[in-house]
This record gives sequence, structure tokens and C-alpha cells, in this order.
Amino acid sequence: MSAIHLRAGDAGEGPISTPSGVLLPFDVDPFHRRLHRIAPSGLTGQTTQTTGMKRLEAISGKSVGASALWMGQTHVPGATASANHHHGVSETAIYVVSGAPVFVFLDVDGDEPVETRIQTSPGDYIFVPPFVPHREENPDPETEAVVVIARTTQEAIVVNLDSLDWSQVRAGGTR
Repeated sequence: MSAIHLRAGDAGEGPISTPSGVLLPFDVDPFHRRLHRIAPSGLTGQTTQTTGMKRLEAISGKSVGASALWMGQTHVPGATASANHHHGVSETAIYVVSGAPVFVFLDVDGDEPVETRIQTSPGDYIFVPPFVPHREENPDPETEAVVVIARTTQEAIVVNLDSLDWSQVRAGGTR
């Protein structure tokens, strides 16, 4: 990668000129001026895991220098349920790629808490708000469920729980 040169008269506050002559804001570092491709072979399982599923990290602070986003995949084998967990302060968006995963959470808006199951199919999206205890289930014994996940933090916050009960969740904390 070539060095960046300041234009005459700039003291680190005005635009800078790249070797190709493109003017950039002074605070854009070289790593964040290009797109990053992560091929399937570049996904890594070196992220927090939950029993019954496998998370693969694609986009993160570690992989591409992201500052406010984490993205990856989750695989749940056939006839398997993940452990209960939440994602701390992260909002989580989920896109179902294959299989028919079921997302389970405790609906506490009525008079009594009710375990609620959301059945999905490929093409569906799920939104998981911060701190909401949930789990993924794959009732199909033959087909692995694969989803793509995006989170509003650069790392995969995962807090594994004993149950869907909110008593284990501390807002502002991790558990």
C-alpha cells in the first residue's frame, strides 16, 4: 500500500491526496478506504459459541476493522435446539437461508409469561431486541438450519443462560 501525502499547506486537518490524486478527509485511515471480501472459506468459528449451534464470524472488528457491526452465520444441525442465550446490548437481525428454524422466547407482555415459538422458512427475517433471552431450534431431523446474522456491535456478544427466564438478565450488564 502506498503512502499518503498531505497537500501543501495542510496540517492534518484538511483533505489529503492519495498517490492517485484522490482527495480524502484527513481522518480516513488506509484500511477503511476499500471494500473487503470474505469468502466462505474465510469464515471463522473463533467467536463465542452456544451449545447446539455453530457461529461463524465473517464481518467484525477482528476480520475487517468494523467499528459498529458484526455479521456471520449460524448453523443448527437437524433435530437440535441451542442453549438459551441473549446478545447483550446488540440488536440482532437474522435472515433464514435454509431449513426451517424455530425461534423461541418468553413473551412477558400478557398476564402470565408464555413461551412463544416463531416458525420460519427460507427468506424470512427475525429481529431480536437487546437482552431478549431466546433459543434456536431445528425440528427437522434431515436438514441443517442456516441463518445469516447481523448485529449492531462489532463483536458477537453472547450470554448463555440456564433458561428463558428474564431473572438472569441484567440490563446494562451482560448477565
